[in-house]
Amino acid sequence: MKTRTLIHNTLWALAGALATQNALANVSVRYEQGSAWNLQRTRLLYTESHWLQYEDGRLQERTVLYRCSDGTPFARKNVSYRNSAVAPEFNFQDRRLNYQEGLSRKNNRASLWYQKGDKRSEQPLPATSNLVADSGFDAFIKSRWQQLNQSRELPLQFAVPARLKSYGFVLAPSGETRYLNTTARNFTLGLDGWLGFFAPDIEVTYSLDGQRLLRFKGLSNILANDGKSQINAQIEFPLADQAVAETEKRQAQTVLLKSCQLRS
Repeated sequence: MKTRTLIHNTLWALAGALATQNALANVSVRYEQGSAWNLQRTRLLYTESHWLQYEDGRLQERTVLYRCSDGTPFARKNVSYRNSAVAPEFNFQDRRLNYQEGLSRKNNRASLWYQKGDKRSEQPLPATSNLVADSGFDAFIKSRWQQLNQSRELPLQFAVPARLKSYGFVLAPSGETRYLNTTARNFTLGLDGWLGFFAPDIEVTYSLDGQRLLRFKGLSNILANDGKSQINAQIEFPLADQAVAETEKRQAQTVLLKSCQLRS
């Protein structure tokens, strides 16, 4: 009986300590939804709902739920920025294709992996100071905003899990524009060297006020229904996100994914 009481009290103490730590961290969650259109903006291809968790004002986690145009959730991505803001760990799962990919870290070394069905492949990446992965691209732009405003081209190594390697890209400013009556700035991301002749550039649009991603145009991380090619899309985001309860993010992490057909 004494042993059971001791274990019970220990568990309650641990739960209390974790709750206190969470409260002290000042956790908040923000929500936004992006709409992915075809490049002519005549068809809605899918939507992506983002829940961003901040602790003491610093982005720590992101959960993204992808839905077909009829609302069916078909894919999910969980991202952790705790070890790196620009090359975060992430896990992406697409129920349509029984496919997963991501970046993991062990002993502070990044590895890329993908899994098709039951077959998994993984490869460690060589150490580099300018590795960028997934949504860490957003943090990369914001951390180098002043350099980009001086019209400087910046090299980076972008991680591609499906190829188990990173590729050299160049990020460059490409002029100001208007987006929903807001002054914004365009940036292009293109493959470095001769490979750039074989792949189209990606264009992103950021607000000048708040450095907020407003639009993405180019090859997305979503594969076509046949699983062989990436979808070309124009993904539009609202001018502002909104505060939501932390429970919304937890619910998004447990939503049952189903297969559906993306509009082409």
